[in-house]
Amino acid sequence: MQSKNLKWYLLIVLACVWGSSFILMKRGLEGLTASQMGALRIIFCGLFLLIIGFKNLKAIPLGQWKYIALTALVGTFMPVFLFAVAQTEINSSVSAILNSLVPLNTLVIGALIFGLQFQRRQYFGVVIGLIGSILLVYNGAMDNPNQNYLYALFVVVATVCYALNVNLIKKYLSDLSPLSISVGNFSVMLIPAIIILFCSGFSDVVMKPEAQKAMIYIAILGVVGTGIANIVFFRLIQMSSPVFASSVTYLIPVVACIWGLLDNESLSLAQGFGALIILIGVYFSARK
Repeated sequence: MQSKNLKWYLLIVLACVWGSSFILMKRGLEGLTASQMGALRIIFCGLFLLIIGFKNLKAIPLGQWKYIALTALVGTFMPVFLFAVAQTEINSSVSAILNSLVPLNTLVIGALIFGLQFQRRQYFGVVIGLIGSILLVYNGAMDNPNQNYLYALFVVVATVCYALNVNLIKKYLSDLSPLSISVGNFSVMLIPAIIILFCSGFSDVVMKPEAQKAMIYIAILGVVGTGIANIVFFRLIQMSSPVFASSVTYLIPVVACIWGLLDNESLSLAQGFGALIILIGVYFSARK
């Protein structure tokens, strides 16, 4: 019973942390480019994890490093930059709503690649979620002609990456501690992130006040929204299931939309309807 309650507590904590990540990304982009923000997010998180968990690298068997590198690439490295680029054009609340596609993609990838059972009801859930996504993006483009809603595709690709990552961790890394997985992931990504930051022109803007302010938001995003949250998420995957863990995206849009409204973002009734359809699709696909 305690384990059952704990997984729900962890789910709520993750929703609050990750739901707040989108407004932090928005603030970060006010002083830095998408590539600079993505690289700094990985660097801040990587340094934090190495400080608290460097010894955990010894717990990773040599044969599992290939899965550590693969989950680092698809689970963090690619999504970090994909979300950063997407939010240069679309609202943070819309980005969070589209992130709700993760459970649907987790199911599809689990069925097609990892041999999980795929029921007819879940198939309809995926279709419903896809329809909701199309409505959300289409109405967003109509209501915000000054924004390029093709950038929403970057979020969709990121959700596919997240879904693949969840299944990979469940299948290949369940015997490792969450901290070992997290430290291993970011030790792999740290050097590439530093190279990207060095090549992004960061030295030209680092002394500007707006860049330094943005770095504070990114540091919070990296340490709390990525480092600590990843450890909690990996623990949630291990104690529950990939679909349950990825269903954190039910609650993330609620938190993100509250932040968006406080930041004067708008969400039309039609977009809200599209968001509701997405969540209905997620419910049908994830329900036992």
